[in-house]
Formats: sequence, structure tokens, C-alpha cells
Amino acid sequence: MSAAGPATEDGAPGGLRHRERPAWLDASFWADWAAVVGLAGLVVIFALTAPAFFTWSNLQAVLLASAILVIVAVGQTFVIATAGIDLSMAATTTLAAVLLGWAYAGSYGTAVACLLAVGVGALVGLVNGMVITRGKIPDFVVTLGSLSAVTGVGLILSSGEPVMVSSLFLLKLASGRIGILGYPVLVALAVAVIGHVLLFHTRFGVHLLATGGHAESARSLGIHTDRVKIAAYTISGSCAGLAAILLVARIGSAEPTVNTTLLLNSVAAVVLGGVSLFGGRGTILGPVFGALLLTTLVNGLTLLGVSAFYQPLAVGIIVVLAALIMRYQR
Repeated sequence: MSAAGPATEDGAPGGLRHRERPAWLDASFWADWAAVVGLAGLVVIFALTAPAFFTWSNLQAVLLASAILVIVAVGQTFVIATAGIDLSMAATTTLAAVLLGWAYAGSYGTAVACLLAVGVGALVGLVNGMVITRGKIPDFVVTLGSLSAVTGVGLILSSGEPVMVSSLFLLKLASGRIGILGYPVLVALAVAVIGHVLLFHTRFGVHLLATGGHAESARSLGIHTDRVKIAAYTISGSCAGLAAILLVARIGSAEPTVNTTLLLNSVAAVVLGGVSLFGGRGTILGPVFGALLLTTLVNGLTLLGVSAFYQPLAVGIIVVLAALIMRYQR
């Protein structure tokens, strides 16, 4: 007779039945749902503390403000999923905006100006990817150098002066809407959907995640890892160019000053969304919620009258906490 006692219904000996650990105690749960849980928590807190927060006009403003960040976060996701990082995204967005303004001022037309913005963004990403893969130089070093170089090119072309862009198309893009959703939000949603399909329903997406998970193993399976990385950086640059179009449409001018907050927040949104900084693990929906969380945080703090000096501190703390969760998950 067994000393363990009679068997239970699940076949385990009495007294030794395995008790499943609650999902919320697992780091994987928080890595996957940190952005959603955090966003829900912020909405509740700000709704209770800031009467103007939970109004229709303010919620629309949050969605519009998050559109640009969603687009760059989707682009950054492809890079980080390969275990890389693109530090030049904010500078690429600025350069694309400057060239858009230059083309518009030169009477090349809005269509050509927008295509030029996306094209130069893709070109910067392509160059980054080729230097990283062909030159065998760490992505951090290459994209950090690109940040400085691209910033310099933008300042030289614009002479440090903003260029006014009064295009009717861009004005409608910034202010138009279908139903309750503004055009920038719809563009961001379209980018997110395309990114999801590309990452999870194509061979390229499988190869990209395999490259980020273990490049040597992926290479041994016949995957052209260098091409995959080049494509990831090109996608990132293209997203930066598209974000530049929305940025110019929103403010009505092409500003040559680099918004470094956009870089920090793009990485923060991706990390909060559950994309592993170590590569091989990706999601598109997560970074979208991460971008919404960060935009909501800034909006709520502003409504509460918190100094803008404290806002980067709050974002930085959130990023570090998310990275710690990801580390323990790994």
C-alpha cells in the first residue's frame, strides 16, 4: 500500500496534488499585459483625480497624440525583435520632415513631398542595416552615429529654420475624421494591422523572429539573417518617414529640431508592450497599448498641473520597471 495515500481524480497521489501557480504571479503575465494593465490603471486614476480627463474631447486628443508614437513604435518593434535597436528614429523623422518641407517649398507638390519623406526614411534605415550587417558593427554604435549624422544633414538643409507647410491635403489629414476616429488614428491603425500581418502571417515574420531568437541557429536553417536585419531597419526608417508626414500635418511646419522624447518613448512603448529586448519575441498590439499608456500618462499629468520636468522621470521609471520584468521573464 502506498504511503502517499489514495489517488485523486486527476491521478495524482493524495497530498501530492500539484497546485497550479496563479498566472498573475508569473513574470510572463506582467511582461505580456503590463501595457494593458497599466493603461487601465492610469485611466481609472486620472478619471478620479482630473475631471477634464474623462471627456470625449480629451480622449480624442489622446488618441490623436498617440498616432505618431504608435507608428514609430511599430517600426521599432521590427528592429528590437531582431535583438537590435534603432536610436536614429527621431532624427530620421526630423530629416524626413525637413525634406518634405523643402520639396513643398520647391513647388514639387504634396504627393512628391510625402513620397520623399517616406523614401528618405527608408534610405536611412537601409543604410543603417547594411552598415550593421556588412560592417559587423553593433547596432547601438551605428544608429547612434546615424542620429548625429542625420541630425546634421537636417540642420544643413534647413539652415536651422522651420519651413511652413500649408498644404490643404495635410490640413485635412490632421483635422479630418471618419466617425469618431481622426485620420491620423486611422493611419496608425492601418500601420499596426499591416505590421501584425507582416510579423505573424508571412515567412518574413517567421525569419525575423528566428533571427532575433538565435541568429546562428537561424543561419544554419538557411535563413538570410543579414537580409532580414536590413529589411527590419528599412521598415523602421519607413515608419519614421510616415510619422514625419503626420507630424508636419499636425504642426503645420517642418521643424529641424530633433524630438529626442520620441526616441525614448518609441523604445518605452515597445518594451512595455512585451517585446523582448533580447530578440525573438514580438507583438504589435502590445506596443500600440504601450504608446497609448505613455500618451495617457503625459496627458493626465498635464491636466493635474504636474510640471513637465517630472514627465520624463515618470516615463524613465516605467521603462526600467518593464525592462526588469522582461529580464526576470527571460
